[in-house]
Amino acid sequence: MPVIFYQNKHQMIVNHSPWLYQLNRTRPIAVLDGDHHTDVAIIGGGIAGVSTAFYTLKNTDKKVTLIEADKIAHGATGHNGGFLASYFERSFSSLIQEFGIKMAADGQQAMESAWSLLDEIREEAQLQTPMWQFTGYAACATIEEVLVHLRNNALRIKAGLSTSLLMVSEEAKQLNDIPEMYKELYTVLPKADISALLETDDEDYIAILPERKGCMNSALFCEELVGYLITKYPDRFTLAEHTPVRRLVLKDNHAVLDISKTKKITAKEVVLCTNGFENINIVNTSGKSINNKFHQLVRGIVGYMAGYTEELNKPPVEISYLPKKFKHGSDIYEEDPYFYLTRRPYETETKETHNLICIGGPEALMDDTNNYNQEHPFPSEAKDEIDSFLRYTYKHGRKDKIEYKFLWHGLMGFTPNGVRLIGPEPLNPILYYNLGCNGVGLLPSIYGGQKISWHLAGQKVTPSIFDPKGDGPLVIKKHIRKRLNIKDTE
Repeated sequence: MPVIFYQNKHQMIVNHSPWLYQLNRTRPIAVLDGDHHTDVAIIGGGIAGVSTAFYTLKNTDKKVTLIEADKIAHGATGHNGGFLASYFERSFSSLIQEFGIKMAADGQQAMESAWSLLDEIREEAQLQTPMWQFTGYAACATIEEVLVHLRNNALRIKAGLSTSLLMVSEEAKQLNDIPEMYKELYTVLPKADISALLETDDEDYIAILPERKGCMNSALFCEELVGYLITKYPDRFTLAEHTPVRRLVLKDNHAVLDISKTKKITAKEVVLCTNGFENINIVNTSGKSINNKFHQLVRGIVGYMAGYTEELNKPPVEISYLPKKFKHGSDIYEEDPYFYLTRRPYETETKETHNLICIGGPEALMDDTNNYNQEHPFPSEAKDEIDSFLRYTYKHGRKDKIEYKFLWHGLMGFTPNGVRLIGPEPLNPILYYNLGCNGVGLLPSIYGGQKISWHLAGQKVTPSIFDPKGDGPLVIKKHIRKRLNIKDTE
């Protein structure tokens, strides 16, 4: 573990994402005719780059150029799980250990503020992209996971943050092992109620944590928002698609982006929103080299997802599962497998609305993110794992043969400490970062766009857990640590 799925010989269909399938783009490709000058160059046309462009145009009077190597939202933003959440994929207690309780609390509040930012963008731009908000659930199969949630919730209350009551099965054998100090932080429910909320009859689950969650087609969101920016800021916003940046040269007061042998973009400031996966040669002529550091900041994980449609007879939901075990053919895997499932209405090509069930979980660590090929077919091993999860855990997914409408994969990026990078590069402050998915990247990307705009507007920005400051300790949630093959540091 992790299994390198993308190197197998038994492949299925090509990478087929439901978000791009639904895009129905009519806008022509936007290209640059020649050399170009701008105030702010934003590299990356996914949700991070588009959100950064929105807030920079809104909060400053600068000219903004959004640069995308392919087409808007056709990278990770068009190949993700499509759900919204405002948590970190590491414990709140570990954030306190690294940053202190004040900065950890401020960081968590910043993530939660992104819900309001998303509403602000949707209202101001009058976006029609559907979004669903609801209570989702994180399932616990062990008393250790229960105690982690309770300890985190106790610390959240101490830090002045809101929290949700953990729901614990009254039949759980370990109920008496919960310390008295946590008695106000959980409630007891019949096991049948726990199973009903998790939509499973797997007897291993003993508790659930309710959390605010949501679903959205982030590719459709980005394409629609870009259309708004083109119309709203015709004199200050430029879009450049099919424009890969080969080389980025940082000087004292400006940067030069080499697009081709004959085409360049000159910018006063640059924001990287690509998670570091593009093959960009960064040269800093105004200080120490940052090229090697940049390429080592983000570790790539390929996530594999599948989706199928069913009758529109259940409400939207998102549930994450960390089962003790799950059946895969004749074997039982006990290496902390992690799966997540979302359900939301989805309009088909016949304009009929069904529920779309999306499942993710199988993953593969990339030693070199530049080797990732978005066009690589979907591997049969990943499909088999998803099949097994559905049949063993999700009670509505037990079918003789599951007919997937979509099988897709996308590249996620994890910073060394599992916290997104948002802010200026210490070795040359004309370069900014809004990158590094922490596993649930839609809302953090939006918050990052707002924060970058504060920097670009010349505002005094309070130091935070998101500030780029070099490699930190690998303190990441247990199942992420196992996937990254790193030692437990909590």
